[in-house]
Amino acid sequence: MTSTRNRKRAHNQALLRYEKQRKRNLLAKPGAHDFIVVLDSLKAGFNIPKILRSAEIFGACEVHLIDIGPFDPAASKGAFKNVPARFFDNFEECYAGLTQRGYKLFTLEADKGEPLTEALIPTKSAFVFGHEEFGLSFDPAEHPDIKGLSIPQFGKIESLNVSVAASIVMYEYIRRQQTRLGSTST
Repeated sequence: MTSTRNRKRAHNQALLRYEKQRKRNLLAKPGAHDFIVVLDSLKAGFNIPKILRSAEIFGACEVHLIDIGPFDPAASKGAFKNVPARFFDNFEECYAGLTQRGYKLFTLEADKGEPLTEALIPTKSAFVFGHEEFGLSFDPAEHPDIKGLSIPQFGKIESLNVSVAASIVMYEYIRRQQTRLGSTST
């Protein structure tokens, strides 16, 4: 009985943190770079706060959350209040807004698409990460303008954790931007 009560209390505290941070997020300013991270129907667990943390560190313009419920922002170490988060009920709403703003969209799926290390990545890029188990909530064939990317892998496991994959993509984007600007620092 005590463990059930403790879990319920922890859940309620996480919801309070979420609501507080979401209100603070309204004041968040875009980061130093023009890339956007799109989280498409991910499980509302530890990966979302970790991706927000990386997005803040790498200076993301925004993070778009599609069909994602409340999550405990504690693992984001405060990033949820610093990176502008935009919430959408479905992918089509997000897609329409990004294309209208001139963003090139990329999906990331293991072994699908051009290797990240070889692809042309424009300044205004949006990287779409799908659910860890079920993938994307939409059919990429219905959006031929969205380009598929993959992270080169050499081991036997099929894919990376989504928060790790997102961090690699953000780092590669920053590395490319610094190369374009003639900077060698990371």
